[in-house]
Amino acid sequence: MSKLTAEQVQRICDKVDRNFAKQVELLKAVVSVPSLRGAEAPAQHLLEHELRSRGYSVESFAIDETLVGKHPAFSPTTVSYDGTINVVGKRAGKDKLAKSIAFNAHIDIVPTGAREEWTNHPFEPSEVDGWLYGRGAGDMKAGLSANIFALDALKDAGFELRGDVQIQSVIEEEITGNGAAMMLALGHTADVLFVPEPTEETLVRANSGVLKFGITVYGIPSHPKNPELGKNAIELAVLVMAHLKKLEERWNAERLQKPLFAAIPNPVSLTIGTITGGEWIASTPAQCRLEGRVGFYPGEDPQARAAEFERHLAEAIQADPAFEGGRAPVLEWVGVMHAGYELAPGSEAEVLLTEARERIDGSKLEAAVMPCYLDAAIFAVHANIPALVYGPIAENIHGVDERVNLESLKRVTKTMAVFAAEWCGFDDTL
Repeated sequence: MSKLTAEQVQRICDKVDRNFAKQVELLKAVVSVPSLRGAEAPAQHLLEHELRSRGYSVESFAIDETLVGKHPAFSPTTVSYDGTINVVGKRAGKDKLAKSIAFNAHIDIVPTGAREEWTNHPFEPSEVDGWLYGRGAGDMKAGLSANIFALDALKDAGFELRGDVQIQSVIEEEITGNGAAMMLALGHTADVLFVPEPTEETLVRANSGVLKFGITVYGIPSHPKNPELGKNAIELAVLVMAHLKKLEERWNAERLQKPLFAAIPNPVSLTIGTITGGEWIASTPAQCRLEGRVGFYPGEDPQARAAEFERHLAEAIQADPAFEGGRAPVLEWVGVMHAGYELAPGSEAEVLLTEARERIDGSKLEAAVMPCYLDAAIFAVHANIPALVYGPIAENIHGVDERVNLESLKRVTKTMAVFAAEWCGFDDTL
């Protein structure tokens, strides 16, 4: 295994420092493109240009919707993938026996919410006191920039990696995971996956499995003069949420038998993310729709958890007299239905990352659990690829005034470069 000398590590770090203004400019450019679901193509084209200009062999491809329901890595979807693309840039190493690495990031973002609540426009990135603000700055376009500039630093410092490298930019992470699933289905794999999600510079030891659902609740419309003839779908939807909270409570109690999750207050984190209902301001509403997500523990079958969810909802509705005489709510699976994963301690990849982190500023690498969906699970669960999820400090992701710490981003970029050199092996051309 190739080991970098202190002088070589410093040379790499110097190149990250020298290129960092360009890295921030690229980050700003990508944040400026609102890569919301279904509108990711302009940002992906920008990335294609960046990779081609650096000499990568670039492929772009759509998600094959026919694989949903057939390939186990894919989750249900409610939209067409026409016009959307994933991107991968590849650079072949000199030694086909050397270990390979795939740097992965998602380019899709969540909506901004009320723009008037933001200090600055969410798609006009601003730099203030060492932080870069903007939707997607932390989650996870900063990580995408680190993927590119970590490898730039190695090349600029005179290092040629012996193993193959990839830079993957996927869509759909925020809803189905099908972008990463398509990457896997087409064989874009490596000996290790590195995903610089905003993890506060900690390594993810485990993540949650996740189910995403929609529930349509039906009422009976009526006029205000005789409301007793109707059933209010919005009020019934509130009851549905209360019934689901009982399921959340029960699943959360299981954490006490899950050592990695026992200290997390709410690893299940039932979240009702959207609610729409009613047809007219003066009519008892006939329909109300809820959409949300719920977590479960790694190692568990998502289909089994989905069946438990379905049974709980059906039994709760049947036992609740408020729903008598009306149409039962209809449950749909609308996004991620995927297991979580655990990264076993002590792997070669983790050891090298720990050493790389220490060589940057002497800090010890800590590990933590992320009770949310991560694309890393696609590769870990279905291809048994060790997945390192480690990235910069960010705040307010999915919230107002999302921001990423630029010094943290710089440290992470340096750590990634040092890790890649020692994982893939290198030739020093200087």
